[in-house]
Amino acid sequence: MTEEKFVLDTLAGCIEYKSLLDVVVNAFFVRDGRYCLISERNLYIVICYLATFQLEELGLQHFSRIVKSLIYIIPSFLRFFFNALYLNTWIKDEWSQIYDSLYVKENWIDPLLRWQPKVQQLIGQLTDKLNNHTTTVKTSTVTQPKEFNLTVPKPRAIPIPLLIPVLEKRPPVPPSTYKPPQEKKQLEEIKTKNRRKAEVSVLCSCSTLSFLLNCFFCNIDNIPIKLNAAAILREGALYQRKMEQELKRIEDLLRGAGDPSEFLEWQKQMRGKDLEEQLAEIECRRLQGKLSHEEAVLAHQNVIQENKMKADLMREKKAELMHLYAEKRLQEQKEMRELVEQVMEGHKNAKQAKIKLQKYKQQIVQEVCEESRELLRQALEEEEEKLKKRYELIQQIRAIESLPSVRHKFVDLTETGGHGLICEMSIVELRERLALLREAQKAEEEEKRDQIIHEKQAKEQLLLDKLDQISLFRAELGRAAALKSV
Repeated sequence: MTEEKFVLDTLAGCIEYKSLLDVVVNAFFVRDGRYCLISERNLYIVICYLATFQLEELGLQHFSRIVKSLIYIIPSFLRFFFNALYLNTWIKDEWSQIYDSLYVKENWIDPLLRWQPKVQQLIGQLTDKLNNHTTTVKTSTVTQPKEFNLTVPKPRAIPIPLLIPVLEKRPPVPPSTYKPPQEKKQLEEIKTKNRRKAEVSVLCSCSTLSFLLNCFFCNIDNIPIKLNAAAILREGALYQRKMEQELKRIEDLLRGAGDPSEFLEWQKQMRGKDLEEQLAEIECRRLQGKLSHEEAVLAHQNVIQENKMKADLMREKKAELMHLYAEKRLQEQKEMRELVEQVMEGHKNAKQAKIKLQKYKQQIVQEVCEESRELLRQALEEEEEKLKKRYELIQQIRAIESLPSVRHKFVDLTETGGHGLICEMSIVELRERLALLREAQKAEEEEKRDQIIHEKQAKEQLLLDKLDQISLFRAELGRAAALKSV
């Protein structure tokens, strides 16, 4: 039950203090544990937790028993973790960013430093044991093997060696293969020149720069990291911005800027007034909303009354329209009776009207026949005229086809097509314009290529300058950290 509780407490502690333990384990994999297996990371986290939080309770004997069970992987980590320089510098700084610095120093860093000599002795014992570790073989009765009585084989005949073909002589490797490119040499010269300029400028303003760096960047870890272009520009901008802020603060102090407590007190009072005004405005809006709600209720009641009045008017209008509709129906029935009487009278005169209609139809048929004859005659005349013109046209085409045709047509490239267009040009002019257009396009491409090369060189020069500046900042950070640790 005690072992189960110990395991559960250790798991809970590793989860609770994961951010602290990750700082040490990640740094170990970056610096001394590059060749360690990533699958062993949880073991390092557990050992780091036990050494930091449980070493007082466990005691060195139980702790060494746990460590000796992992003798092949743990000594390098303990040597890294119990390094006094690391504990006093970057480990304390990184932990102080997560917890209070005084609490970190009293409860974690100082106990680790007290245990550091004894742990160093434990590391030495583990190292000696690992170096002198040999496998012991039990001295027991071992079966002695005997050789088999095998027939000795006859020696094989030596084969006749084959002729080695003579290879053709290969051309020598060109000397340019082992020579570095000229561009790299130029970049190195430019980098060296920029570094010298930067060192001269740094020596001129060493005191101010050291003060600013100690004020701002003394807690930054100086781990060598491979930076890309974006990271270089971003880090250079960060350093430049912080430098400008600190210079501005120093200039303000030199100009006589006083204690900002009065300004903060005034700012607090003004914020209180703004808060009171906001509360009053919120209360006013609440009252206005309540009044708007009451007005909406009254408006709703007025709308209901107006709707009732409109409904009464609609009922009256509907009754009046129904009365008018009834009168109209009576008038229509009366008109229908009169129409029926008129139709009855019309049937009496139907025979006379039928005779008149028949005579009228005969007259129309006669007129239509005469008109159709005239139209047919005109159509025949028009068709004969068309046939006559077509025959004459066919005769002309046959006469033209009978003439000898000119097979070779001479083309003048300097003449235009004669289509009457504004932008019309000859083939020679078109070729000249195309040649000029190609030359202009080629010149534009060359200009763009030169511009791209210049921009690339300028960008590389900017990155080199930023790298030199960053290296100077980091060097000052290292000096500040070393001074702080001392």
